[in-house]
This record gives sequence, structure tokens and C-alpha cells, in this order.
Amino acid sequence: MAVAGGARGRANYDELIKLLLIGDSGVGKSCLLLRFSDDTFTTSFITTIGIDFKIRTIELDNKRIKLQIWDTAGQERFRTITTAYYRGAMGILLVYDVTDESSFNNIRNWIRNIELHASDNVNKILVGNKADMDESKRAVPTAKGQALADEFGIKFFETSAKTNLNVENVFFTIARDIKNRVAESDSSHAEPVKTSIKLNASNNATSSASRSTCCS
Repeated sequence: MAVAGGARGRANYDELIKLLLIGDSGVGKSCLLLRFSDDTFTTSFITTIGIDFKIRTIELDNKRIKLQIWDTAGQERFRTITTAYYRGAMGILLVYDVTDESSFNNIRNWIRNIELHASDNVNKILVGNKADMDESKRAVPTAKGQALADEFGIKFFETSAKTNLNVENVFFTIARDIKNRVAESDSSHAEPVKTSIKLNASNNATSSASRSTCCS
């Protein structure tokens, strides 16, 4: 009975993808996560203590994908806690606030953290949040965000957790990229196995023929 229950549990989704939100404190990581997972928004400042996570299952290319999204604290004192979660992440969202230039400049430091602690093939995406703010308050032009993303060869979106601008697009995009990467990786790993089987079959046939000649 326990096995059947487990099978039913696994049937709820086809794939599990683990994502990580990183960036300075106050850039809106928790607000982005709440908007995506619960479709809610609060104007109150949310301080994440250590790390928190949400789950949402989405439909992607006719597959049910379960997203486990970890929200990290941006404060320095929690840095050693959150780095432990880098290794298990399949995708990382680097978030800055378009009205706060220092949070944008610190993206390079966050990328260094990824290079130090995350898997080499982890998917990354750059997110400029609070794009709904008045242009007079903007400190980081869209072109500057795009240039940084281009420099590191990653995708870039400007979002607003408040108005729900591009929030779905960001999470669906990185989830699709991860899904495709995993599928390509599985496919490439399967190729040598097929070749090996063919070679072995050929070798066996040769060996068999040699034995027949020898014994005749």
C-alpha cells in the first residue's frame, strides 16, 4: 500500500526543478516569489531570515513541472547559511532593484558566489525588479541591465512584483531552459551507451566467428 501511495505522489508532477533567488536585501526577492507562488503582493518590507521556500507546479511543454523556489536573505550575516543552497540549485535568479544602483553593481559579487558555490552548469537569469517605479527614481537604465546580462551570456528581464510585470515570464523561461538542458544532458549520456552496445555486439560476433573457425 505504501508503494502505491508513493506512486500516486510522484504522479503529481513529471519533473522537479529547484530554483534559488539571490540578490541584495530589499530588492524584492520575497515579493517576486509571493507574486509567482500565491499571486499576492504586499507593500510591507519583508525580511527573510536565513532562507525560505515556496512550491508551485506549472504546465510546461505538456509536462507538469514542480518548482521548488528558495528565497535567500540578502544580508551579509546570513551569507554562510544561504551559500549551502547554491549546490543543489538547478537555476538561479539574480535580482537587483532598478532604483538602487548599488544592488545592480553587487550583481557581479553574486555571480562570483555562484561560480564558487554552485554547479558549473547551473542556469542563470538576471532580473531588474521594481520596473513599475517612476522613471525619475530609476537608477539603472534597461540598456545597462541588458549589457550586463549579455556580458555573462544570460537572459534578462525587468519585472514588477507589484504590477505582475514579467513575473510569470521569468520563472517559466528559466524553468524551460533547465528542462531543455536536462533533456539534452540525458540524451548525450545515452549516446555512448548505444555505441558501446553496438561495438560489443560486433566484438562478440567476431569472437564467435573466431571460435567457430578454430573449432572446425
